[in-house]
Amino acid sequence: MIERKFVSQKIKEHLVQEFVAKELTRSGHSKIEIRRTPLGEKIIIYTSRPGLIVGKKGENIKRLTANLKNKFDMENPQIEVAEIENPFLDPNSVVDRIVYTLERYGSNRFKFIGYNTLKSIMSAGAIGAEIVIGGVGVPGSRAKSWRFSKGYLKKSGDVSETQVLRANAVANLKRGSIGVKVTILPPDIKFPDKVTIKKAEVEEEEPVKEEEEVENSVKNEKVAEKKEEIKEKEDGDNKEK
Repeated sequence: MIERKFVSQKIKEHLVQEFVAKELTRSGHSKIEIRRTPLGEKIIIYTSRPGLIVGKKGENIKRLTANLKNKFDMENPQIEVAEIENPFLDPNSVVDRIVYTLERYGSNRFKFIGYNTLKSIMSAGAIGAEIVIGGVGVPGSRAKSWRFSKGYLKKSGDVSETQVLRANAVANLKRGSIGVKVTILPPDIKFPDKVTIKKAEVEEEEPVKEEEEVENSVKNEKVAEKKEEIKEKEDGDNKEK
């Protein structure tokens, strides 16, 4: 019974994420996170353009809250909007930006869009990035794809599966559809095959100060003089005897 409860909760969360993503199409949202609190479900929407998510006087948030209550029987859904610090390191934001540009201005300058976006990603600090634009809507006699890549990018292995960020979307134009796929290797990634050798720190003895040396020498001289006086006194006593 417990397993079924967890599975049903995850299915519901997945359906809520899909619904919110459809409601916020072309609004620059990156990902949707659902957290359970004592007051109800908190839905956090990460985006590079918070103004489009909130809407005029919060109309989009109000509409989305009402739809969640009716469609998924949520008692008190709390929607929170979080801004992404660097949108060019988030593949979902980059894909949404490229699709929006293609649908608004057409595909004639898709090469400029690809190279310019790739330059912005690398300037943001990414280790490597790749953008693939292809489909029937690409200018030419037949469907084809263009690949824009720069830097170092893992194509296989655990790093590629778990740490490389990917996103894809489709731009619908009059000529046809264009698929966009973005892959980014973030700057904070740690490679398991990269070995760093740390230098051993050797503690150096602090040099004795000149004042301390003088004091020590004076003390030693006084002790030596005292010993000589005691020895002379003992020799004198022995002679008298």
